Amino acid sequence: MTSRKSKPATRGTLVALAPLLVLAPSVAHAYIGPGAGFAFAGSLFMVVAALGLALLTILLWPITTLWRLIRVGNPFKSASAKRVIIVGLDGMDPGLATRFMQEGRLPSFQRLAERGVFRPLDTSNPSMSPVAWSTFTTGTDPSRHGIYDFITRDPCTCAPMLSSTDIKDASRVLNIGRYMVPLGKPKIKLLRKGTPFWKLLGDKHIHSIIQRVPITFPPEPFRGLLLSGMCVPDLRGSQGTFSFFSTASGDAGQAAFTGGEQTVLRRNKQGVIRSRIVGPDNSLEKGHPRLTLPFSLIESADKRSARLEIDGCEPIELELQRYSEWITLTFPAGLGIKITGIVRFYLMSLSPDVNLYMTPIHIDPENPAMPISHPKIYSVYLAKKQGPFATLGLAEDTWALNERVIDEKAFYDQAMLICDEREQMFFDALEHRKQGLVTTVFDTTDRVQHMFYRYLDPTHPANRDKDATGYADAIARTYERMDGMLGKLLEQVGDDPDTVVMVMSDHGFTNFRRGVNLNTWLRDEGYLVLKDDATTSGDWFERVDWSRTRAFSLGLTGIFINRKGRERSGIVEEGDAYVTLIAEIMRKLEALVDPENGQRCIRKVRSAIASADGPYRYDAPDLLVGYEGGYRNSWECATGAVTREVFTDNTKSWSGDHCVDPDIVPGVFFCNRAITLERPHIADISTSVMRLFGQQPGRHMQGRMIFAEGGARATVAGPLDPACLTQSGSAPGALVHPEPVVERREAANA
Repeated sequence: MTSRKSKPATRGTLVALAPLLVLAPSVAHAYIGPGAGFAFAGSLFMVVAALGLALLTILLWPITTLWRLIRVGNPFKSASAKRVIIVGLDGMDPGLATRFMQEGRLPSFQRLAERGVFRPLDTSNPSMSPVAWSTFTTGTDPSRHGIYDFITRDPCTCAPMLSSTDIKDASRVLNIGRYMVPLGKPKIKLLRKGTPFWKLLGDKHIHSIIQRVPITFPPEPFRGLLLSGMCVPDLRGSQGTFSFFSTASGDAGQAAFTGGEQTVLRRNKQGVIRSRIVGPDNSLEKGHPRLTLPFSLIESADKRSARLEIDGCEPIELELQRYSEWITLTFPAGLGIKITGIVRFYLMSLSPDVNLYMTPIHIDPENPAMPISHPKIYSVYLAKKQGPFATLGLAEDTWALNERVIDEKAFYDQAMLICDEREQMFFDALEHRKQGLVTTVFDTTDRVQHMFYRYLDPTHPANRDKDATGYADAIARTYERMDGMLGKLLEQVGDDPDTVVMVMSDHGFTNFRRGVNLNTWLRDEGYLVLKDDATTSGDWFERVDWSRTRAFSLGLTGIFINRKGRERSGIVEEGDAYVTLIAEIMRKLEALVDPENGQRCIRKVRSAIASADGPYRYDAPDLLVGYEGGYRNSWECATGAVTREVFTDNTKSWSGDHCVDPDIVPGVFFCNRAITLERPHIADISTSVMRLFGQQPGRHMQGRMIFAEGGARATVAGPLDPACLTQSGSAPGALVHPEPVVERREAANA
């Protein structure tokens, strides 16, 4: 693995961003689902204006600070902490953390637990990253922030749509020959509802730096700095479309993978390989042709390296099985407009076949074609300070490994490179924020566990025809990597009584051995009907007869009822018919048994409407299915397909998951202060941070204060008792904990 060389900060004119250009959405799978779409929006004026605003802010800082002190006073006068640092380790599991701590592999986490506290952190329902982090951000349950999955269905068409972001073209264009020039800005809208707690802090002049928290794209203005995380699209408008170039295979010039595309390479008479990189659609031009960049690949005589020559770039020497540095791609779109993105290449082999992998094309943080930070200049600053970095929301290319385009080494190396970048920006934030809030989310723990969990279970179906030992320590090594980062943080903070350090995760992890196709089960039970007496269907509800279908599933969280008045072709009446149908499906699903082993596969089914009272509960799947460890919605069910069998083995490298009953997969909570609650909830974090800063939580927030106030004694301190975490008998390697007491979380201050 090569270490990416940091690009030193430079002064000078930034590369001009093009006038408004809207690129059509494309579909690609990341977890599962459609892309966000792409709308290229920027101009030289915007960049110059952002730079000018930054300079003006610096020049006026003494005056604005004095005015704030006169008008507002000291915003920290009632605070019990002057600085709060939140390290988000997506997917970190309390059971695995406990195991590795007992083995002496996590000394920094052990130290933090002994100084303060380590407890499981109850997660959201559904227990998915976009849902849980939205609950963290807003302090509310999904019925109030409206995010239940990565995707949902459009009730007007039943087509899939991204839950978090809506991107629309400019409404008017000017036709100039073969070009269509937008006359206005594209509309890029964050669909998550609720107010982030860092905005509430900013309103009180307590500033924050927020880095890569999921479901923050597009960024919302507030008094602070923010770099968007999960659901930032790539330059093609998808959630991550990789490219694979190979001299292997057949007559076809192109092949498709889930999450990517393959191009078959050909050598010319001189032995040089010529091909092209496929970029975004060019909606500036009529017909929206794809923008492409030609390239040549010239192999070395010893077959140990190759020279890559891309139009508009300096030649790049690629070494076998080592990632290139970030390379800037510039796509000419016409009318003097150019669009830039960044990629890494990985030369997998030169013999007997040439196999070359290219990451998805990330939005260039130094020349962002879409708004990925607030203010816009923040991503430019980071790129100038540390060099290019990954901007795609789901940056670690899980589908390239799932499809066996890359191997475990390539995936793990990529994950570590991204982790290095994240650590650099995190410590930069700490350097610049001595008071206020710093929050950075690291995705590495989540992605590595998804792709390497099979190594914890020798009998996992995903181990068939794959190495089952080479990366058996990958998850432990990743936890150790984060322990090293935490050690640096604790050393920097020292014994400062005014700084609170929290390490948290949005959920934990469990095994994913068997997929359950709820659509197939609904077909077998007569709730879903296909046209022409078909027994199977393709993705996105192909062949579904909506005039006779009462229920269907899409995504990873549950079942929608085809309700009259809500869905386009709804047939289920409201009232008794709806309630009876819900109860019937719940009862049958909770009794569903896997014929392979005779075990129940579903722990609990909950009615979204009955279990919450927020205004957006009607947008949820009507039934939220909480699987037992070892089970999850099948890949085909997630995309609205109907297969022959309800149960299938999960043979993909994606072998661990958390889309199960939330009681099985709590997150972690470490802190250098003791707390008053035995079982904190992820919704409690934002409320508690507000109160640490001496501020009242928002009236919409549902969390509790977990730290002692007003002389009250903190009753929960120290490391977690390992007896709280036991091995589940339902699935090898599945770590669970006792059923928590369910409490209704009333609004703060009620």
